[in-house]
Amino acid sequence: MNSYKSILFAISCVLISSLVSCNKDEIVEPTEENVLNLPNTPFDYSSLNLPDHFTINVQGQPLPTSINGTDNTPSDNLITDAGAALGRVLFYDKKLSANGTIACASCHKQDKGFSDDAVLSIGFDGGTTGRHSMTLINARFYQRGRFFWDERASTLEEQVLMPFQDSIEMGMTLEQIVSIVEAQSYYPELFEKAFGSQDINSDRIAKALAQFVRSIVSYSSKYDEGRSLSPSPGANFPNFTAEENLGKNIFFQTIPNGGGACFGCHTTEAFISANPGPQNNGLDANSTTDLGAGEVFANPIFTGRFKTTSLRNIELTAPYMHDGRFGTLEEVVEHYNSGIQNHPTLSPALTDNEGNPVRLNLSDFEKAALVAFLKTLTDNSLESEEKWSDPFE
Repeated sequence: MNSYKSILFAISCVLISSLVSCNKDEIVEPTEENVLNLPNTPFDYSSLNLPDHFTINVQGQPLPTSINGTDNTPSDNLITDAGAALGRVLFYDKKLSANGTIACASCHKQDKGFSDDAVLSIGFDGGTTGRHSMTLINARFYQRGRFFWDERASTLEEQVLMPFQDSIEMGMTLEQIVSIVEAQSYYPELFEKAFGSQDINSDRIAKALAQFVRSIVSYSSKYDEGRSLSPSPGANFPNFTAEENLGKNIFFQTIPNGGGACFGCHTTEAFISANPGPQNNGLDANSTTDLGAGEVFANPIFTGRFKTTSLRNIELTAPYMHDGRFGTLEEVVEHYNSGIQNHPTLSPALTDNEGNPVRLNLSDFEKAALVAFLKTLTDNSLESEEKWSDPFE
């Protein structure tokens, strides 16, 4: 009988060993300290060692190639290693939602280019967001400094607090967020390292999260390797295939010269928007269910306009557009090739001399080349770098 009991006990140990300690006298639940994995010295978030081509304009180019003047980091929230390390924990902490199931990272997944592979993201109670999750890569490089597809947040520090308070996304109040953060044993030390004291408030939470997001910068792709070997982005890159170089030429060349003029809206080496505000890229002829920035700025000229995101790591961020309507890069390219709609607020860059939507008339070979070029913007280090990964795993 004693042998039978021993066998039963051994079996129970195997079944629950992944959750609790198998001690006959005491069952020990995993503690917060057991599940949070941080290095003793924070990772380097503050050193931004950009390649020279990021910061030096190519002479003779009609549009700026450098990112100079586009950094929206405020002077009172410069990135520090300790501040971004705190932001990393906050970004991945599922306790900061109404039922402990959703974190910022749930809708901005590292291996998906800090976007979401779902068309619409799932909130804490199973509801879906109104728009597709926007990539966070190169968020710091946007001179206008506004965030969300409709640019309703005037700063990143304002933006990072809004999903917490959204009734679909995380279902909390700022007071509840502060209270939960205060209740976790691992936060006081992190706040002290980041801000010099253990005081916890929503302003510090916002600043830490913004520091972490601004640290996510892409500059180590196949494109960057080729660009470092070439005098300008328009030159043929020695590390590119003939197809990739053709696609790059289409991307940078103007429409009258047989190109797609893509660089006009995805400007600089960060491939961000240099336009003064959200743009209408002709997805629909009329805006009905989603007015975009028109809902925010109460001006008809903004109807159907949305923020232009960076193309860095675009291969990883499918589906595409504010509503996730395109599942592949091939569909995106075909939209600009033949599908632009004549919306009343259509961006002038997408109209011809008669004011009609542009038709690029690219061949199948040219469209495939453009897709091949876009894939050279993939920076695999971002999807594997530990400093941007989940510290609770």
